[in-house]
Amino acid sequence: MLLIRGEGGGTTLTGTLYERGERAPRFKGAPDEDAPYVWVCDEFYEVESGGTVQKVNGEEVNVAFESPMPRGFDTKEQATQAAREHVKTQFARIGVDPEDVTITVEKSEHEAAEPQ
Repeated sequence: MLLIRGEGGGTTLTGTLYERGERAPRFKGAPDEDAPYVWVCDEFYEVESGGTVQKVNGEEVNVAFESPMPRGFDTKEQATQAAREHVKTQFARIGVDPEDVTITVEKSEHEAAEPQ
């Protein structure tokens, strides 16, 4: 299992990539259990009011969360690329420039993170 983490605007988002042979969580809307790689991560967006208040670039932003949308992939490369794009998209949705987001990939066994 890989943790794919984005940091930007003073906040962090981490999703999980389940690798071949690992058991991804089962819930309504989860991808076909035969997918070798499964990406699961929160989705959110900025709202005018309500939601959860999050500090972004030193300012308070109201954020609403959607249910995680798991996605299945055939290759690790496809999965990690989609995960990186997903994380950057979530930051863009709350006003953080995707170019300002640092992505790291870390094995869940607490190996050292490799900056990407």
